[in-house]
Amino acid sequence: MRRPFAMCLLGSVVFASGLFSGIAQTARPIEYRLSFPALEHHWMQVEVTFPDIGSGALDVRMSRSSPGRYTVHDFAKNVYDVHAFGADGREIRATEPDAHGWRIEGHGGSVTFKYKVFGDRVDGTYLGLDPAHAHINMPAALVFSRGLEDRPSVVIFLAPPGRNRWHVATQLLATGDPLRFTAPNLQYLMDSPTEFGPVALRTFVLDGRTFRFAAHHNGTNEELDRFVEDVKAIVAEQRTIYGEYPTYEPGHYTFLADYLPYANGDGMEHRNSTVVTAPGAIRADRLRLLGTVSHEFFHNWNVERIRPRSLEPFDFEAANVSSELWLAEGFTEYYGALTLARAGLEDVAATAQAVTQFVGAVALSPARFARTADDMSRMAVFTDGGKPVDPTNWSSTYVSYYPHGAALALALDLTLRDRFDGRVTLDDFMRAMWRVHGKPGGSRPGYVDRPYTLADVEARLAEVSGSAEFADEFFKRYILGHEIADYDRLLRSAGLVLRRQRPDAAWAGSVEFTQSSHGLRIESATLPGTPLHQAGLDRGDEILEIDGHRAATEADLVRRIAAHRPRDTVTVRAADRAGIERSVALTLAADPSFEVVPAESAGQRLSDGQRAFRQRWLGSQQ
Repeated sequence: MRRPFAMCLLGSVVFASGLFSGIAQTARPIEYRLSFPALEHHWMQVEVTFPDIGSGALDVRMSRSSPGRYTVHDFAKNVYDVHAFGADGREIRATEPDAHGWRIEGHGGSVTFKYKVFGDRVDGTYLGLDPAHAHINMPAALVFSRGLEDRPSVVIFLAPPGRNRWHVATQLLATGDPLRFTAPNLQYLMDSPTEFGPVALRTFVLDGRTFRFAAHHNGTNEELDRFVEDVKAIVAEQRTIYGEYPTYEPGHYTFLADYLPYANGDGMEHRNSTVVTAPGAIRADRLRLLGTVSHEFFHNWNVERIRPRSLEPFDFEAANVSSELWLAEGFTEYYGALTLARAGLEDVAATAQAVTQFVGAVALSPARFARTADDMSRMAVFTDGGKPVDPTNWSSTYVSYYPHGAALALALDLTLRDRFDGRVTLDDFMRAMWRVHGKPGGSRPGYVDRPYTLADVEARLAEVSGSAEFADEFFKRYILGHEIADYDRLLRSAGLVLRRQRPDAAWAGSVEFTQSSHGLRIESATLPGTPLHQAGLDRGDEILEIDGHRAATEADLVRRIAAHRPRDTVTVRAADRAGIERSVALTLAADPSFEVVPAESAGQRLSDGQRAFRQRWLGSQQ
């Protein structure tokens, strides 16, 4: 979301957000000093100096959002013990105009701002501090000042007592001091997560670009070495999609990996780095971890440089609304899975399982009739880490833009391949997006000069396909409309079979139950079109009996339904949340669940044409 153009008058000099002013070009950098006196209590001491700021009020802010996240997280909740000092070193008052910032006046042209910040969550969004390491997401840790967005910064790390062998891994720009780094502006600073601790570092070079894998993990050196070899295969394979790697401002791209028992599963993209975290060890769930790596690395083109205008520049003080996340995140999800196949890390059966998840999320949900793909994208401000306390009906009105966008990417890729006999693919579309919107880069690190709109995306599709009519139809039907592609037909070209898993099984609907003293309580909303919903049953109702038999456990209910056929009608005695009982007629349906499997697994013979199509699609492009 774009913030309105705002100016803050500091003395006689105007600082304009997004512009270089006279003072911004000549003033000394903002300096952050990070120290760790009590890591066992999960807090960090921050001291930041804002020099050369004129005589006007200084507005110090704590971020409400974080790059790559679209909802608000209100990081000021973990800031405490705040003190401000003026140019003469004396403490001065810092007022709080709202919950996310402080105003400091009468400072004499310089402010030193000191505070403690708590953090005990290792993932891609928050701050994680403990005796083993400091895992720092900058918006969760550092304050900034309105009007100084283009001022460069210096970040100094002070090693905790007894941790002299700790190292810093980051995309911040290095200096001659291994604990001192710089950032050219606020956008770059806040987009630069950092791992400070006993980092295990592995480095490889491809096509003249240096890649670093900085890991904090409990595995062996040999396990890490083998894992990084697979990461290298992913990095090499994804280059073929775009034809080149981006230029990395620090001279390298860094994977920041925390595979620890207390880490949370996550992945977060940044301009020249990514954070990948997971509970456990590398050996425990290798392919899932590689899938996250694959997804996040694809982002260093798609979203970090091929960037929607709705996210440029990123707003740290509000939710960031975008209609294009089906492309920014969903297409990335598709290529994350596709890369594993092309790099030889997963077989066709595993790819078919991923396809089942993408297509099933959309095809089996009534949500696609309630919201379009661009509507789903805008829902990110509510669903991307947000936790509403009030019940929602999202189970029937919302499908995540991740699988929704991946299903769209699959449909477009297979449609292009079929339409042009393999001569035009989704890879060509992504290269066109890179050429026009990503590769031109930005005049300042951390910014993108040619972000795209939905109209630009349609224009690139028209360009690649050679048909504005085709692009217009695809957008109207699948992105701005509610239709779903004919996946059965499209997948058949690649020798994949979409089949019902239990075509003859009776089904009442997929819901969650808990046992009550009287029967089974429905805990999740029943979906429109399902037998339970059509019978007038929903969340909070209790199923007491089915065909005169008590429904004491979920197994009882499953067994009674399994004894019937689709279109059979059973009698259910139920009670609503007020305890009022009623009998309802429940007409069972056929189980709609399906799976995608290789034709060979379905007992079908793969034709030469299907085999060639599959190889062009899933085989290595190197």
